[in-house]
Amino acid sequence: MDWTLEVVVVPVSDLAASIAFYRDQVGFALDHETRNEHMHVAQLTPRGSGCSIVIGDLPSQNQMAPGTLHGLQLVVADAAAARAELVSRGVECSEVVVIDERDGGTLFGFSDPDGNSWAVQQLRARADRPLIPRAAAELG
Repeated sequence: MDWTLEVVVVPVSDLAASIAFYRDQVGFALDHETRNEHMHVAQLTPRGSGCSIVIGDLPSQNQMAPGTLHGLQLVVADAAAARAELVSRGVECSEVVVIDERDGGTLFGFSDPDGNSWAVQQLRARADRPLIPRAAAELG
């Protein structure tokens, strides 16, 4: 049986500001924003990812203080290009650090407005072998 991780709940204090940050600055796609008498949430997905984040006021989100989620990790084929893209959109990022010359040992980080922190790992292999085949991603 396959098990897939498809959503990570990220605790934030201001839904509108967080949507703007993740959509407009980081570049995640806004899949939906839902508001009803029970909730106000948004789901956003990084380009090329099979896993999304959900932000808002679901009960599970209300149990976590905004800014307390650390160590989320994104993977890109080129860390320097990814960092440059984020910086050009106004995201404060750490410098690119090479911990190990082998693929996977190059990283940088950033945080959202609440302080939830992200690591961005370079795996050059993703350029040729994405986890979600490009043809399948284009259908979605």
